[in-house]
Formats: sequence, C-alpha cells, structure tokens
Amino acid sequence: MKCGDGVEMREKSVILNAQKHLNLMQRTFLIFFFLLTLCGSTFSQEMVQWRGINRDGIYNETGLLKSWPEGGPKLLWHNDEIGEGHSSVAVTADRIYTAGLINGIGYLFAFAQDGKLVWKVPYGEEWTESYQGTRSTPLIYDGKVYLMSAMGKLICRKADNGDFVWSVDLVKDFGAVNIRWGMTENLLADGNKIFCTAGGPDNNIMAFDKNSGKVLWTSKAKGETSAYCSPALLRLQGRRIFVTQTANSIIGLDADNGKLLWSHDQPNKYSVHANTPIFRDGHLFCVSGYGKGGVMLKVASDGSSVQEVWRSILIDNRMGGFIILDGKIYGSDDTGKAWYCLDFATGKELYSEKITGKGNITYSDGMLYCYGESGEVVLVQPTAAGFKRAGAFKVPYGSAQHWAFPVIANGRLYLRHGNSFMVYDLKK
Repeated sequence: MKCGDGVEMREKSVILNAQKHLNLMQRTFLIFFFLLTLCGSTFSQEMVQWRGINRDGIYNETGLLKSWPEGGPKLLWHNDEIGEGHSSVAVTADRIYTAGLINGIGYLFAFAQDGKLVWKVPYGEEWTESYQGTRSTPLIYDGKVYLMSAMGKLICRKADNGDFVWSVDLVKDFGAVNIRWGMTENLLADGNKIFCTAGGPDNNIMAFDKNSGKVLWTSKAKGETSAYCSPALLRLQGRRIFVTQTANSIIGLDADNGKLLWSHDQPNKYSVHANTPIFRDGHLFCVSGYGKGGVMLKVASDGSSVQEVWRSILIDNRMGGFIILDGKIYGSDDTGKAWYCLDFATGKELYSEKITGKGNITYSDGMLYCYGESGEVVLVQPTAAGFKRAGAFKVPYGSAQHWAFPVIANGRLYLRHGNSFMVYDLKK
C-alpha cells in the first residue's frame, strides 16, 4: 500500500465519522423537536374539569397527610368575597377558577395560587330563587373557561384574562326548558366539542364547537327535561358514548353525531339525578336520590346497548357522588343514616358506618374525604374491615349549604362554602 493510499483512507474515515455525527445530531434534534411539539400540544389541550380528570372524584396526588391534627390540616388562606353559590373550583397549576352570584349577576373569578385576584367578569343573570347562587363548576379546556349558568346560558371566556369568546342562550335560542332548581350541569368536552343537556323537546342534547359556539349536532334523545346531571364520556372500540340522566332515563348517545343508542328507565320523585355516572370494566353505575338508589348496567362492547345487572337503595344520595375503587363503591345514603361500602360486582353491602352526616365524597392518595352537609370534613382510610377515621374539622367560613365538592390539587385541599373558599395544606 502506498503512503498516499493511507492518507486517502484516513480522510475517508474522518468524513464518514463526521457524517455519522451529523446524522446523530439531526436525529437528536428531530426527537427533541417532536417531544417539544408534543409537550406544547399537551399543554395547550390542558383540561381541568368537574371531579377530576376522569370526572370520578379521584385525584392523582401523592405525599399527602394520612392523618390530621386536631382542627384539621393547616389553613393557608381564604377568600370571603366570591358571591353566593354552590359551584366548586377548577384548579390548574397556577390558577383557581370559580363562579358566584352578586346582586343577581353571575361572575367568573380567577385567582392566583396565593389568593390574589387575577380577574373577575360578569356573565349575566343568575339563579336568585330557592337555594340561590351559582350551580356549575367552570371547565378549563385549551386555554378557555366554559360554564353553564342556572338560567341556561353557555359562556366561553379566555382563561388568562377573562375576555369574551362566545356565548349562547339555550332557552331563547334553542327552546331549552329550565327546571325547578335551575339548570345545573358541569360541562363535558371532547376534541373540538362542548356537550350540554338543553332539555328541550327538540334540542335535548347538544354539541357546540369549543372555539366558536357553532352547533355541531343536536339530538331529540328522549325529549325529557334535564335532571341536574353532569354527563360522562365512555370510550369503547373507537366509539365515544355520551352518557347522562334526564328526567326519567339514563341515556347513551353517539358522541360524534348525537344518535340515541339506548335508554334505561330511572325515574324518581322529583326527577333529580345529580350524580355523574361512572364507567368501570365494561359496567356503568348510576345513583339517584329520594330512595331510588343505584343501578349497575353492563354496556355492550360497542356501546350499542345496556343490560341491568343489579340495583341497590343503600347508596341513594341526591348529589354527593360516589367513589369506585378496587372493586368497591363508596358513598352516603340520602337520609344521613350511614356511609356505605358496596361490592362492585354484586351490590351487596360489605360494611357501613355513620362517619358524618350525608354529603359528598372525594378520594386521593389512599384516603377518602367525606364532606358532610353539616359542615364537617372527615378524613377516612377505607380498609377491608371498615372505615378508619383519621381526622376531621368543621369548615370555618362561608354560609348556606355545604354542597360544593372538595378539590385536591398541588398538594392542597380546596373547599367552597357559599361566599367563601378555603385552601388547606395537605402535604406531609
């Protein structure tokens, strides 16, 4: 081999190594760009909604207190000027959103995590009759805030500054029918759709474009009035099913086009079905108050039909919700007699106890948070043998009914009571 040949080979090796290094850099840049785009897309599609990311009362927090000192966890701050109402709060990483009634007008509020008011905007007439005040909790989705007023108005505002985006009047524009205690629904979103139950004879269930408020589809469904129910979304074999309860029925619609797929009878005394249905392992559980109780439905694999599996009147609360966890269902009854643990498969009672008065229930990090209508919040560990009480406190601020659901986020407990909301530190 000649000396020149060796030089040429070394030059070719250097060139090949440089090309490999360049290709590696290009691949690394493309992967980084893809991940950056993905993260940006995920952030832009952030959703904070009623009862947590899956609308089931379960918050995926960790490192929380397993017991409370006397008087409860540390109160970080409170605000007593949010107006009257039963709306809960929607909590993002840096903001807290809620709604309240002030002098007959509904207002949306946005607070920083330290309690500073970021913005406050009016959105129109609100409920001033029995149990006056706001009902629904804001939905935060893709940089916007959505709310249904008790007067049947859908509102969309920008989440960062409260600026107007769009609104529609379901009663005036679509023949919606208001009900005894005001239209109450925590809105559901999916893709580019915002769903709501207008409850009119023709426009019964509706889907709107989330950016413009344009009607995407409308369904007559069963033609029944709304029933205070906040809907659920089932995802089955590529099909999305919108599920809610109207005056006398549990109904399932194709979320893409509004076609009624099935209905199941569920009447009760006052047509009040305020609890969100929960779907687990191919089964749908729904609870109604006034002694009606709960029903477990098996959903066909393609979502086209349902079949009743069992019924129980033990958990029959009107609006306190329930938790499904590890093959068990937890919740209170409608009379304040007891809080129950039922077997998911059969509906049979596993155990019960008078934890506090009837109320609503939330779960995070192995613990149940039972908020009684008496104003007592009780921390409970569910065990195989029963409920293990781990602390309690009385809500110190606010007025009227204790109906708003607690929220657990950022290591904190957020409580709404009438014109006040409070923020507690739950971290160990």
